[in-house]
Amino acid sequence: MRYAQGGGLTDAGRAARERIRLQAVERFESGEKNREIATALRVSERSVERWRRRWRERGEAGVLSKGSPGRPRLGEKQVARLERELERSPLVHGWADQRWTLARVKTLIGPLFHVSYTVEGTWRLLKRHGWSWQQPSHRTRRRGRGAVEEGRLAAGKSTTAACNGWIVFEDEAGQSMTPPRARTWGRIGQTSVVRVRGRGSGRVSMAGMTCYRPGERSRLIYAVREYRGRKDEPKGFGWRDFRDLLVRARIHLGGPIVLVWDKVRLHLTKPLREFIDANATWLTVFQLPTYAPDLNPQEGIRALVKRDIGNLAAVDLGQITQVVKRRLKQIQYRPDLVDGCLAGTGLIMDG
Repeated sequence: MRYAQGGGLTDAGRAARERIRLQAVERFESGEKNREIATALRVSERSVERWRRRWRERGEAGVLSKGSPGRPRLGEKQVARLERELERSPLVHGWADQRWTLARVKTLIGPLFHVSYTVEGTWRLLKRHGWSWQQPSHRTRRRGRGAVEEGRLAAGKSTTAACNGWIVFEDEAGQSMTPPRARTWGRIGQTSVVRVRGRGSGRVSMAGMTCYRPGERSRLIYAVREYRGRKDEPKGFGWRDFRDLLVRARIHLGGPIVLVWDKVRLHLTKPLREFIDANATWLTVFQLPTYAPDLNPQEGIRALVKRDIGNLAAVDLGQITQVVKRRLKQIQYRPDLVDGCLAGTGLIMDG
């Protein structure tokens, strides 16, 4: 195996190779040919040719290796500075949330010390100096509700029916100003503390539909609404919003829809039932049992969005809405993620 400039060799191995190169220099000076030198030193003739060329250009110093440039190391003072920067939180360094990931630490090391680390090398560096991947605790700036408000996601035991149209799973979720917890790197034996807003009016509501049809690309259709606590402002989605979302799905998918959702009270309102009955030619509805979120693919979509807002120290509700919309838009362009959410339920699409 060939290693560039000493990479992958122990100190003893590098010293032995230096002796071979110095012996090659002595044979160059005595006028031996490359093939004779390669045979005597048990190295490739191409290596001897490369050494001879460098010897002619820079003498003996040009033949000696420069060591391993692929294994940079930070000194103790540099590591201490890195730890101080990590303790200042990612917000100080331009990230919106307060999660230290390996990729972010790697990015931080570059401009600080002008040293390039791999993700694996960053992991080894942090582990070696007493850092671990852990669940932080949240500390609110002021007393308040302090709990993540999420929409009720309920589903139940069901099977997918074979049909000529689209099978659509629907669910809702919500997010307040207090973000969900997300893992971050911190010192071993010392729980990381993430400072978040303990108070703040408003809530972001999300309604989504994951759409599947054999032979077609999976789709995600969603709607997002803000509630800022103003007078006469709806707190979430109403039956008209679900009606409009279904009409949008019908236009976008261009085929009959088999809708699968839970039994929340809003889904059972009289106007919505009348709308479903009036459009029975293209809309069929199945109600899931009272509680089985593990059978609804929308639970997976919610988890993907939740991952992006973990430990997010949002300035206002608009920032949360922006992050949620951006993540949902990204998922729309990743049908493999939508398929993965269905696979996670264990349900199988019949052809």
